[in-house]
Amino acid sequence: MRPVFVGTLALGVIVALFGAIWALQGFGVLQGSPMSNTTTWSIIGPITAVIGVVVAVASWRKLSRR
Repeated sequence: MRPVFVGTLALGVIVALFGAIWALQGFGVLQGSPMSNTTTWSIIGPITAVIGVVVAVASWRKLSRR
């Protein structure tokens, strides 16, 4: 296993988790934050989550080929 791909996989998962949290706050599911019920985070969160998933999947595919 190449450490670069493992690091990229971990980074993609972390970015996807942050995006999911931001999206849930933006949609008002997670309350208690200034980000709650804010349209900005309802847009930024899902975009960030998708980017994280794409990075993680691309890294996973490169890891599984080796």
